[in-house]
Amino acid sequence: MHGSDATGSPYAPHTETEQSRMLETIGAESIDDLFDIPDAVGFDGTFGIDARSERETRRLVRSILRRNDDLTELLGRGHYGYYVPSLVDHLADRSEFLTSYTQYQPEVSQGFLQALFEYQSLLVELTGLDVANCSMYDAATALGEAATLAERVRTTSGHRVLVPDRLLEGRRSTLENYVAGTDLAIEEYPTDDGNADLAALEEAVGEDVVMVYAENPTVRGTIEEGLASIGEFAAENDALFVLGSDPIALSVLQRPADVGADVVVGDASVLGLPTSYGMGLGLFACREDYLRQVPGRLVGASEDATDRRAFTLTLQTREQHIRRERATSNICTNQAWVALRTAMHAASLGPDGLVDLANRGVTRAQNLAARVDDLEGVDAPVHDRHHLREFVARVDRPARAVADDLEDRGFAVHVVGEDEIQLCVAGVSDERLDAFVAALEEVVR
Repeated sequence: MHGSDATGSPYAPHTETEQSRMLETIGAESIDDLFDIPDAVGFDGTFGIDARSERETRRLVRSILRRNDDLTELLGRGHYGYYVPSLVDHLADRSEFLTSYTQYQPEVSQGFLQALFEYQSLLVELTGLDVANCSMYDAATALGEAATLAERVRTTSGHRVLVPDRLLEGRRSTLENYVAGTDLAIEEYPTDDGNADLAALEEAVGEDVVMVYAENPTVRGTIEEGLASIGEFAAENDALFVLGSDPIALSVLQRPADVGADVVVGDASVLGLPTSYGMGLGLFACREDYLRQVPGRLVGASEDATDRRAFTLTLQTREQHIRRERATSNICTNQAWVALRTAMHAASLGPDGLVDLANRGVTRAQNLAARVDDLEGVDAPVHDRHHLREFVARVDRPARAVADDLEDRGFAVHVVGEDEIQLCVAGVSDERLDAFVAALEEVVR
C-alpha cells in the first residue's frame, strides 16, 4: 500500500507499520518526537490543503497554470527572454550539477568548479576588470554589495551614493535596504533625453560621494554616451564608479575598464535562463585592488599534489558569510547552477555568436522603432539616442488604454508615462513583431 492511500501524502509513501518500525529502530515513540519545536511558535492549526496523489497534484497545477494569460511579451526593463539552446537544459540537468551544493570539497567538484572558473573568465574578458565572482543573487543585490564595498574601501570620509533618477524601483529599494545599517545616503542625479545629465552630475559629485552608479544600456534602452566623463567625475573625487550592464550588452559596448569603471554589476542571466521575473544571476566584477572585499564566491586555479591544474574556492571561508561579526557581505548562498547555465549558453554561442546576438538587439529595435513611428499616433523612439533591445514610444492616446487594448490582442508592454510605452524585441520572433505592429496600428487610432 503506497502513496496517499497509505498516509494521506504521496511524498511519504510508508504504511503505519513501516513508520512504527522506523521509529522503534531509532528509539522514538512518535514522529513528533523527532522535532523540538517550542509551543510558542508551533503551528496547531490546519493548512486547508487536501491530500492528493501525484496525478491529482499535477492535474491541479496544470489547471492553475492554464489560467495564465498567453501573451507575447515586449516588456524588457531588466528582464529579457532570449532563446536558450536546448543543450543548456540537457547538460545543466545532469544529476552531478543539480544535486551539487556550494563546492567546498574541490576533490569531488572539479567539473563544476572549472565551469564556474570559465564563467568568471567570461566576465573578466567582457568587463576588462581583473576579478569576477560566482555569484550574486541578482542585479539589485549586486548593486547593494557594490555600495557597501565602496564604503569599506574609500580612503576618505563620505556618505553619498549617487544613482540615476530613472533607476528601477526594485533595484532602488534593495539598495536602500543594503545601506539602512550604514551611514550611506542614496541621492539621485537627473537624466537628460534618457542618459545622464553630465553637467548636473558633475556638479553633484563632491568629496563626500563614495559611489557613482550609471547603467549602459539605461533602463529605457538608450546607450549611455558619457561613461568616460562619469568615470572622470568619480575618480577626481575618489569615489567608486559602478556600472550596470549585462553580458550580451557588454559584447558590443565599450569595456567598462576602458571608461574608468571600478565595479561592474548587473544580471548575467540574460544568458542561460528564460524570462523568470524574480530569479536571476547577479554579475559582480571589480578591480584587483578590491579582491579581498569581493562578496560571494571566488573560484581560483591552482595545482594538486601531482602538479595537475586544479580548481578550488579561494580567499574566503564560509564563516566570512555566516558569522555576523566577521561578515563583509550578507550573501550566504550561491547561484552556481544558474552561473553554470550562463557559461554553457555563452560557450554554445561563442564570441561571434554573442556579438551577433547583441547586434540583432540593436538592429531589430531600430527597425521596430521605425515601423511603429510610421503609424499615425505614434512617435518612436522618444529619445534621440542609439538603443539596444528596447526603446520608448510616445502615443497620442493614454498609454494605459493603449496597453490594455494591446493586452486584449495578446501583447504585453510596459507603461512608463501618461503617454509613453516601452517596447523590447528580445526573445520576440519576427512573426510576432509583425503581428504586434498590426495590433498597435489598430489601438492607437
